[in-house]
Amino acid sequence: MSVRLLIAGGEGQVGREFADIAQPNVELIRCARAELDITNTASIDAALKKYQPQALINAAAYTAVDRAESEPDAAFAINATGAGNLAAAAERCGIPLLHISTDYVFSGDKAIGKSWTEDDACEPRSVYGHSKRIGEEQVLEMCSHVLVLRTSWVFGRYGNNFPKTMLRLARERDELRVVGDQHGCPTHAADIAMTLVKAAQAMLENKLAGGIYHYAGVPACTWHAFATHIIERAHAVGVLEKKPNIIAIATHEYPVAAARPMNSVLDGSKLQHALGVMPSQWQSGVELLLQA
Repeated sequence: MSVRLLIAGGEGQVGREFADIAQPNVELIRCARAELDITNTASIDAALKKYQPQALINAAAYTAVDRAESEPDAAFAINATGAGNLAAAAERCGIPLLHISTDYVFSGDKAIGKSWTEDDACEPRSVYGHSKRIGEEQVLEMCSHVLVLRTSWVFGRYGNNFPKTMLRLARERDELRVVGDQHGCPTHAADIAMTLVKAAQAMLENKLAGGIYHYAGVPACTWHAFATHIIERAHAVGVLEKKPNIIAIATHEYPVAAARPMNSVLDGSKLQHALGVMPSQWQSGVELLLQA
């Protein structure tokens, strides 16, 4: 069966990865905000009418976590209201919606060594987290055939992300101070995109039920451990001429506007069993980033 998937947020970090996916009988159409603005219902309707997709993927989001604290209206317009707009449009068209969400919907207070499941209670501690949780509630309420994919610590070749920042700072400084007491799962953006395509196909074939699923990288680590691996590998393959000293610091030593989850490790076993996908191997993602 030939499938056409329409991606909102096609120029974002995950959205751009769809351009490199070549799947038999799958047509992927990426729309930037200029063509598909999820805060504008007329824009959504026009894109759906033009492309007539079999499923809709929402990779559009307001992701400036700290700036959201001072721009809550902008965050909620995209992450909550915009998500609801897409869900309502998908429901009118009778097509599935696959929506990307985040580890920030959780408090992060679970003991280190434990992971968050889809059944755990949501208790966001930031404006960004609140906006994404309301977005989840909106899509689940407004669309009868919807999948919410929570992920975390996203990085890849496109956009701004943690590995790129570490590589830039490593060239500029002899010492890096990186938070060492927050635990999470780095997730390669290309793996998220491929997983969404597989999930959309499975939903259209009635082989995957809707609902909330987690998809993240393994193994879990701290930001300090992630940074150390990035720098070590970059130096080993010649991307960096020198290795700065990387010092682990506590969260309180790096003040930011938005509260970060201390433990945002996601349990992805539900989707692994339902769809047969393996977790994102973030070390492999780092190698691809260094080759780009």
